[in-house]
Amino acid sequence: MIIACPACATRYAVPDSAIGVDGRTVRCAKCRHSWFQEGPEAALAEAGAASDEAASATAAPPATADMAPRQEPPSPRAADIAEPAAGTGTRGRDKPSASEAPAPERDPPPPSPGKYYDDTAGGHFSDEGPSRFDFAPPFRPRRNWAKIGMMGAVVFAVITLSLAALVAWAGLPDWVPVARPTFAQAQQDLVLDFPAKRQDRRTLPNGTEYFGASGTVTNIGGESRYVPTILIVLRDARDRIVYSWEVVPPKRELAPGEAVTINEAVTDVPKAAKSAEIGWKPN
Repeated sequence: MIIACPACATRYAVPDSAIGVDGRTVRCAKCRHSWFQEGPEAALAEAGAASDEAASATAAPPATADMAPRQEPPSPRAADIAEPAAGTGTRGRDKPSASEAPAPERDPPPPSPGKYYDDTAGGHFSDEGPSRFDFAPPFRPRRNWAKIGMMGAVVFAVITLSLAALVAWAGLPDWVPVARPTFAQAQQDLVLDFPAKRQDRRTLPNGTEYFGASGTVTNIGGESRYVPTILIVLRDARDRIVYSWEVVPPKRELAPGEAVTINEAVTDVPKAAKSAEIGWKPN
């Protein structure tokens, strides 16, 4: 049978056996309104009685003075009618006598608060789990792609700025495959003078390869300047670096117009070394 909530008009399809002949109190799973629902047999009986009364009113002949009054059968006593058991749905059975009639059964108690009717559970009231008629929120919230994109952009900006600051402070690591300058840029007001004729490359009598270089560093400016470390690089015939070493100047600060002489020599240089380059060591 189909029942409808009087408060919110929500309709439910329930088996007849769940309501019973005598009806029972039910509650809407949506708005929690409780009402007494008549049984299917009572609803059919009321509809049949109404139709019988209408038919008798139209078909009965008008009463005359010669017609004897109609004798109505006495109404049976309540004790002579046996109330069928709730939920059996039987009608038309032989009526037992007053002595054999069982005691009338009480109406089933209304469901306790918090319970709902679930016809999938065999027509019983249950408080285990939500009703399939209830409105439930989605299992997963919808993703906010704008918020996710903004958070990703912020994380990317923080990582990029951190890497840039690290490279500016410590420089690129050696394993990064990028071209690096061999020498640093020219220092302000400092002039390196290492002429080729003062570079000596020869083999000593004991077979050791020897290389010597001599030159000057001059401050041509009007202020004192710091003298950084000098780098000497030896290259082979293919212009590849085969040997290098650092030279610390004997004086780190030069006054305006002051010069310092540097003489350096090393042994055991590679035999493939053919030319030398001298400049400032990069940071």
